[in-house]
This record gives sequence, structure tokens and C-alpha cells, in this order.
Amino acid sequence: MKLKGLRWWIIGLIFLATVINYIDRTAFALLWPEMGEDLGMDNSDYAIMLNIFMATYAIGKFASGKLYDVIGTRLGFTVSIIVWSVASVFHAFARGLVSLSVVRGLLGLGEAGNWPGAVKSNGEWFPIKERATAQGIFNAGASIGNVIAPFVIVFLYTQFGWKTTYIILGAVGMLWVIPWLFINKAKPEDHAWITDKERDLILNDRIDDEEEDKDKPKGLSVKQILSHKESWGVLLCRFFIEPIWWFFVGWMPLYLADRFGLNIKETQTIWISYLMAAVGSILGGMFTGYLMKKYSVNISRKITISIGGILILLAFVGIITLVREDNFMTFIYLAGLALFGFQFAIGNIQTISSDLFSGPSVGTLAGLAGTIAAVSPMIMNWFVGQITESSYTPAFVAICVSVILGVLSIFIFIKNIGPVRKHHISKYN
Repeated sequence: MKLKGLRWWIIGLIFLATVINYIDRTAFALLWPEMGEDLGMDNSDYAIMLNIFMATYAIGKFASGKLYDVIGTRLGFTVSIIVWSVASVFHAFARGLVSLSVVRGLLGLGEAGNWPGAVKSNGEWFPIKERATAQGIFNAGASIGNVIAPFVIVFLYTQFGWKTTYIILGAVGMLWVIPWLFINKAKPEDHAWITDKERDLILNDRIDDEEEDKDKPKGLSVKQILSHKESWGVLLCRFFIEPIWWFFVGWMPLYLADRFGLNIKETQTIWISYLMAAVGSILGGMFTGYLMKKYSVNISRKITISIGGILILLAFVGIITLVREDNFMTFIYLAGLALFGFQFAIGNIQTISSDLFSGPSVGTLAGLAGTIAAVSPMIMNWFVGQITESSYTPAFVAICVSVILGVLSIFIFIKNIGPVRKHHISKYN
């Protein structure tokens, strides 16, 4: 049996896992008013829960990156989604601050694995010119998850209550494991279902040849990876640009309630913003693929990242200057423009790890970048919590500065987006 386009089946399943991932995490913000009241908790406890999730998410990004390097993407994804699905179910049995903190922490550990796993799988299953497109499909799962989450969660909540909603969401995640293990039987070089044409397309575009892979089965250490300034470009860019996404994920429902007085059903309009984000994710990958037909990987990725950064800046300037209490839809559309720009750029930023390194080193750098990317949103959560009683404007201004610094990090530290080991491999031999 041969399955044509097997790599697209793999990225399709990862897309679906990402949709589930984001529905599970979005449930907390939407269910919090009723959930918090039942548990006797307030919004200060909500802020604590956000940062507990982010703290374990940061740890989980790096730990899962190393785990995937050891056990591979097939088993790595299986472990990650089972952990976060079980954690989702356990939300139904939380009784207060301590028990809810434990399950939120477990959810963060599990959900973190989705990202380094996707980057590593992308590097294994796709040639360089298709990676931005594949990453865009995967990242679109985050946006689509946020688009459909309000409808799914509000429906389940009104039918069954918040506790059963969490149990159902967890069960769906565990069901995903079945097709994943069935279709993703092995790596491309060993998969019995892959066509010869597709195998050659993938393997002929690897950074290292097989002989070098045998010489370096364990990949580079963290110290060795960080000895390349290009790695710092990835890390700093993720640090500065990541708070944009997490601001909307964690605070947009509360912002809409505080600024415009919207209830849980009225906040369903956020689907428009996330639909724009999904479009940005797909177009960002396609645009880069188009540019690569004429230009180098380096030029193509940097152009796409720069355009995304400009769109984010324009959106936040618009939010600061144009949004008033009587026009919340203006905010929805400008938020969509910011998320469109973020997703337009982030797929290329995330896949740089597989442009610079290969094999086990990809998961290590992607996991480390994910950890760094989880630290800055924690700082943002604290900052937003401190200043939002008077105005959100300082947070918006800080995000504008972060976008500029994030884009500059790529240009300053990564002179050329391409394999670094070919230039430095003798250093470790």
C-alpha cells in the first residue's frame, strides 16, 4: 500500500492536534466566570492560574523538545496529547486554588509539546521550500481552534455545564492518538506507505547527509547550539514577539468585558479576529514559498517576517488611536489585523530552527525557543495586571516596541538563514 502525499496527512493530523490544543486552553478563559464562582475564586486567582500555566508551559517547551529528540515525534506527540487531555479531564474535579493549580500546570506541560514536535516533524517530513507552508498549516490550527472554540465551548457549557465540558474536550484529545499512531508509523526513510517520489523529495533536501547523521546521532548540546549567534536571533525574536499572541489569548475576553461590557455570548465575535489569524498563517507560508522560487531562503523568510511585523505595528497603532467605547467591532478587526500579521510571520520564525540545524538539534533549539517564548508572556501578564485598572494603552505601546525588537533580532543575529553546521562542524570534530 502506498499513500500519495503522506507528508500532508502527517501535517494534517498535527493541524488537528493544534485545533484541539487551542480549544482546550481557550475553554479556561470562556468558562472562568461560572467556574471561578463555583470554586470561590476571583480574577486575581485567574491571573495566578495564567502564570502557572505559562510557567509549566515554559518548562514543557524545552523538556518536550529534548523528549522528542530522544523518543521521536511519533511517540512524543502521543505523550504530549495524552498528558494534556488527562489534565483537561481533571479540571472537572478541581476543588480550589491548589487542585486547580496542579491541573493547570499539568495542562501547560502537555500542551507545550505540540510546538517543538511540529517543528521537528516539519523538518523530518518536508523539503526546505515547503516548510513555511507546512508550518503555516500547523499554525493555522491555533487560529482555527480559537475561531471554533467559543461556539464549541458555549454549546457544551449550555448543554452540560463546565465540568462535563472539560471531560468531553479531554476525551476528544485522547481519540486523536488512534489515527496518529496508525498513519505515522515511521520516519519518511522507513515508512512502508510512502511513495519513492515523495521519499526522494524529502531525503534529497536534508541539511546533512546520512553519513554525517550517523556520526552525530545525539545532535549538538545546548551549549554548542548557543555558541552560534544565529540561535540567539531565534531566541530573542521569540521572546519579543510572543506576547502579542498571548495577550489576545489570555486577555481579550476580559478586555472586551471591561472596556465594552460584553457578556460570554457577545465575546464570540473574537472568532473574526482568529479567522483573520488563520488566513495570515496560511498566506504567510504560501507567500514565502512563492518568494523562494525567485530568491534565497534567507531573503524570503526575512521579507515575510518584516511584512508581518509592519502589519502588527499598524494594527496596534490603530487600536491606540481609533478604538472607542462605542465601537468594539473596530477593535475586533484591528485585533484580527495584528493576529494576521503575527501568524504571517511566526511560521517562518519557528521554522528557522530547521533551517539552521538538523536531526536532534532541531527539537532542542525549537524547545528552548519555546521556553523563552513562554517567559515574556508571563512578564506581560504581570504588567497587564498592574496597569489595566486605568488603561490598556501602556501594554499596547510596550507590544509595539517588542515587535520592532523582535524583527531586528533576526536581521542582527542571523546574517544568513541557512545551515550553520556546514560552516562550523569542524569545531566539534
